[in-house]
Amino acid sequence: MSPGRTPPGSAAVTDAVMRQAMGTTHTSRSGTRARIIEVSLELFSEQGYEQTSLREIADRLGVTKAALYYHFKTKDDIVHGIVETMAAPIDDTIEWGRQQTWSPELRDELIRRFAAGMSERAPLLRFFHENQPALRESPAGLEFKERMIAMVRLVHGPDASFQDRLRAAMSLFTINSALFLLKQDESGGEHVDHVWCESPRAATVEEAMAAAQEVALEIGALISHPVPTARA
Repeated sequence: MSPGRTPPGSAAVTDAVMRQAMGTTHTSRSGTRARIIEVSLELFSEQGYEQTSLREIADRLGVTKAALYYHFKTKDDIVHGIVETMAAPIDDTIEWGRQQTWSPELRDELIRRFAAGMSERAPLLRFFHENQPALRESPAGLEFKERMIAMVRLVHGPDASFQDRLRAAMSLFTINSALFLLKQDESGGEHVDHVWCESPRAATVEEAMAAAQEVALEIGALISHPVPTARA
């Protein structure tokens, strides 16, 4: 056996080997994690979250499972990484919104920031949308749910009626609805009877996201308070 070579059959893989395989610097590790998330999303979209194994992710990446374990120990860890990536613009918007006084202008700016952040992460949002049954009660899923509740409360403001709370939720969920319609466009409407005897015109991702923001603002505009109230 050559000096410095890992013994055959050894279950332990040293940090040195891991870093050589997956990157040594903080920047390269961050890039590798991003690549793992990207490839995982591809496979989750093709096969579904529950049907995709870590072995398949490693094979698609062209690395060993041990090298993959250096960054993510389980699929749940990968999903947590996906949620953290997707949640970054939401966290920034929540932090900013909590420092403001509610007003119609704030309401609209919150919706715009949310829509812009989610539009940039459409593949991530689509993954979450399409795998809700598997992710709903996962730690990462629950964390994302908490963020969405915080966003809804910021949009509707203090002392909101149930109707305004519903409008706030619906304004934010227009992004999900746009992705649902895009999914139908991509499938060509298979197994769907078209009531008007023709297929609707398919939209691009850019058109869908722009339409989602427009509709979100229209719904949000129905939320109003007589007098802007400062947050406690």
